[in-house]
Parts: sequence; structure tokens; C-alpha cells
Amino acid sequence: MVEIEDRWLSIHEICSHLGVSKDTVYKWIDKHDMPAHRMGRLWKFKKNEVDKWVKAGGASAKAVKSQSQSNK
Repeated sequence: MVEIEDRWLSIHEICSHLGVSKDTVYKWIDKHDMPAHRMGRLWKFKKNEVDKWVKAGGASAKAVKSQSQSNK
């Protein structure tokens, strides 16, 4: 069976892809604007969007500090 590359990933799949816990992903969604889409009560992710966000430093502590300082 051929897997479709551009499919929506579940929270479990994105955690496995990134090697982090669910709590970390939920924190990144809330505090770091991780690209995620709410479908009912489930979160879904596009792998290419998340990879681009990670490469841009989306989860870094510097991104949070600069955002909170610009809000003052």
C-alpha cells in the first residue's frame, strides 16, 4: 500500500516524527504558534508545515522572549 505524503498527521504521529511528548506539542501550539489545525476536538498537522516551522526556529526560547517583549 502506498502512503500519501500530504496527509494530515495525528498528535501521536507528529510526536513520533519530532521525538517529543504530547505535552510538548500542546505547549508549542499554545505558546510558540506551532502550525496545527483543530478538527473538532482533534489536532491535525501537515508534516511539511511543521518541518518548515522547526527549521525556522519556531520552538526556540528566543522566539518566545522576542514575542513577549514586543507585546509590552
